[in-house]
Amino acid sequence: MCGIIGIVSKSQVNQQLYDGLTVLQHRGQDAAGIVTADGHTFHMHKDKGLVRDVFRTRDMRNLVGNMGIGHCRYPTAGSATNAAESQPFYVNSPFGLVLGHNGNLTNAHELKRELFLDDRRHVNTNSDSEVLLNVLAHELGDAAAGARLDPDAVFRAVAGVHRRVKGAYAVVAMIAGYGLLAFRDPFGIRPLIVGKHETQNGVEFLIASESVALDALGYTIMRDVAPGEAVLVDQSGNLYNRQCAENASLNPCIFEYVYLARPDSVIDGISVYETRSRMGVSLAGKILREVGHLDIDVVIPIPDSSRPSAVEVAQKLGVKYREGFIKNRYIGRTFIMPGQEQRKRSVRQKLNAIGIEFKGKNVLLVDDSIVRGTTSREIVQMAREAGARKVYFASAAPPVRYPNVYGIDMPTRGELIATGRDAQDVAKVIGADAVFYQDLEDLIDDVRACNPAIRNFDASCFDGVYITGNVSSEYLAGIEASRSDGETLSGDGPAASQLDLGFSTVD
Repeated sequence: MCGIIGIVSKSQVNQQLYDGLTVLQHRGQDAAGIVTADGHTFHMHKDKGLVRDVFRTRDMRNLVGNMGIGHCRYPTAGSATNAAESQPFYVNSPFGLVLGHNGNLTNAHELKRELFLDDRRHVNTNSDSEVLLNVLAHELGDAAAGARLDPDAVFRAVAGVHRRVKGAYAVVAMIAGYGLLAFRDPFGIRPLIVGKHETQNGVEFLIASESVALDALGYTIMRDVAPGEAVLVDQSGNLYNRQCAENASLNPCIFEYVYLARPDSVIDGISVYETRSRMGVSLAGKILREVGHLDIDVVIPIPDSSRPSAVEVAQKLGVKYREGFIKNRYIGRTFIMPGQEQRKRSVRQKLNAIGIEFKGKNVLLVDDSIVRGTTSREIVQMAREAGARKVYFASAAPPVRYPNVYGIDMPTRGELIATGRDAQDVAKVIGADAVFYQDLEDLIDDVRACNPAIRNFDASCFDGVYITGNVSSEYLAGIEASRSDGETLSGDGPAASQLDLGFSTVD
């Protein structure tokens, strides 16, 4: 999960890109980068850290130009990033090209081998995003065949990328002296949306991971980028688009609606806030069906993303809704912090219980999901320490039992608390009196109700069905083995490890 943004404007874009990345900061807190284009010249600044810490006044002054892309990142393998793996990435052959990527390539090992042996391209990091950049660069060279680029050549290159690359990818890229390119994988797993802004000097365009970036910068939503589609905006502000994949189908990641996206975003025509409210209604219905009337005195959300669901749970159960935890806004999201120990330590720094809301009460805690169980266990303990008589725990999402290979940091089955356990077992592990999970069928119905035109979703972390079709048990075992061996698999997704090709990757 990362945040990407691209802008073609009639004025300097550095401030807009910065502001857009701050709005998308929830999608990645590990590193940030901006590249602007001034004619044929790129200006880049990127580093580890939050957006507000990476960019200083002197950096912003150097980021000149009316076109640019930005990226905020977290590493999906849970490893710390070195600054060289911050995005965007750059190559200068056969065209000056920069790229930012949200997602994960599931055939990165094979692609890296092809790049080295067949395309004569060297990848310097363990990032699958750099692999994707080099594939795009190679395809652009073939499509142009020594001639000047035009939209047809660019779209042929993207079609070549779709034929070679497997996995999830939403991309923004810039071609030096030419324009802004954005495209989405043929299954539409990761989100990408286009907006425009009418000015006296002409139309400006913005492409980003979530609609909140458009809202914050005053752009009007045009539409989501379709699966397999490429959108090209040249330096003069002319927009071109084309479907570049065969048999494309929309299968958005359902975990975006559960947790990843901001509640005020609209993704593929679906309001994130509305889906989370509907999840609460369904979850309360399941609780009533399973146990009838529980002796619950109060429903308390785990801030922030579970609030819409918790409100509806309380209303349908007919009990009070109260805020029982205060969140420290200066602590990052524990789910996307690298390393299990760091996640565990940060929970009590992140949340503090309000004792009066717990003392002597039977409380139902509502969270968006239970992934590793680290946060849930600490929160249950905090509720008991604050004086709760009984602590029930409800998840607005179904049990997470399978690795996500499309860009979310849950790559090994051993880290997932629900793998091999039912709700009673999970309750024992996290110390709760009972645990309640959403049903997957209800979750899908809740999300689909907001846009009935979408028939399918990527729900692989819940049902183990991988829509791209190339995720085998051997592939999953390889990821787990690499992680347990301490291998760095960073980038926007786990990429090729050091291959036996007579060279080593350079950090």
